[in-house]
Amino acid sequence: MRLRSLLFAPADRPERFAKAAASGADALILDLEDSVAPEKKAEGREHIARWLAGPRPCPSFVRINPLDSGLTADDLAAILPHHPDGLVLPKAEGASSVEALAAMLDGAPIPILPIATETPAAIFQLGSYHQVSQHLAGLTWGAEDLPAAIGAATAREADGGYTAPYEMVRSLTLFGAHAASTAPIETVFPNIGDPAGLAAYVARARRDGFTGMMAIHPAQIETINHGFSPSEADIRHAKAVVAAFEANPGAGALKLEGKMIDRPHLVQARRLLAAAERK
Repeated sequence: MRLRSLLFAPADRPERFAKAAASGADALILDLEDSVAPEKKAEGREHIARWLAGPRPCPSFVRINPLDSGLTADDLAAILPHHPDGLVLPKAEGASSVEALAAMLDGAPIPILPIATETPAAIFQLGSYHQVSQHLAGLTWGAEDLPAAIGAATAREADGGYTAPYEMVRSLTLFGAHAASTAPIETVFPNIGDPAGLAAYVARARRDGFTGMMAIHPAQIETINHGFSPSEADIRHAKAVVAAFEANPGAGALKLEGKMIDRPHLVQARRLLAAAERK
């Protein structure tokens, strides 16, 4: 499943589902957690169940309520009969949270996308996800719940960049995902009215090793998909790197287009070509 872009849609706003699905997003996240008031959770479950029971223009994940909320069992009872394409697990605290949710699925092979940084305890479990890699659709993080949990004023600098503690959390999520051989998914860009800022944010995420991103508005999807898709120039260069090493199988380093390349460049090239084949 290609996951460059995952677009949130509140469960209690079913009129937005079709528009979200038509946005070009690789997947929807139908949200039963933060965007839905407690008194509308049951209604939201019904709307999601009806959507999942019909034809799906794109894969549809469901963000359920946290395991300690007392609401998870009701969420799953409503949606599992309709086979969601994945579950987003908020307030995840490492492998044990994934195992607990997987046990509630009664053997259904539904991939899980943990939001892995929303509590202080979660930060110390980011290296554990490799233990449950078979259950994962990816690994993502958030920059809203954690500062609230510790009493921080904000996770962001005045220019929109992350403060040092949250840069660390972002980095640990990135490496935790790669250690688990699963997709590292960047968190949302909240300023819908700043397309240039979004493009820069996406470019930074791809540069750093993220392979996809969550979105909060359909208008963000084209930029996200473009930013996480290899360009024709990228593909040509990657093919040239692979061809150079194939022509010189014993070489550890080579000169290509006036620059030195070595084995890590070959690894990167093969990874990029594999991503391009998933188009």
